[in-house]
Amino acid sequence: MMNGFKITTPNNIEISFEFYTDEAPQTCKAFQSILPFTKMFYHARVSGQEIWINDVPKLDIIQENASIHIEIGEVVFGPSKPIRVKTANCFGIYYGEGKGLDACNIFAKVVDADRQKLMELGDKIWKGGAQELVISLL
Repeated sequence: MMNGFKITTPNNIEISFEFYTDEAPQTCKAFQSILPFTKMFYHARVSGQEIWINDVPKLDIIQENASIHIEIGEVVFGPSKPIRVKTANCFGIYYGEGKGLDACNIFAKVVDADRQKLMELGDKIWKGGAQELVISLL
């Protein structure tokens, strides 16, 4: 069984993600502890092709595998430490090109087979507005 999570859209499309357990073990473990949850996801204004939320359950995590340079399909969570981090407690999924506003922990990536579905979801939120998504363990 894959170690990761999935998004389920309102029309029951599922998109799977694999955890970066070697690169960001604390973030992966902490994120698993808050699953499942359902939230309204929005399109980013500044950071590029990203869907995100900033009202995710709080995670008390340090920076690990942190960068502002995120690859297409990667998933980020803003660490709470150091305190200066502008992206603290933000959860984002990059479906295309983008650059973070501050270093976030990169802790998962969409599986190759679902990359197109993720791009379509991001495009739909960009053009049509926020969508309620369910995030749960695989």
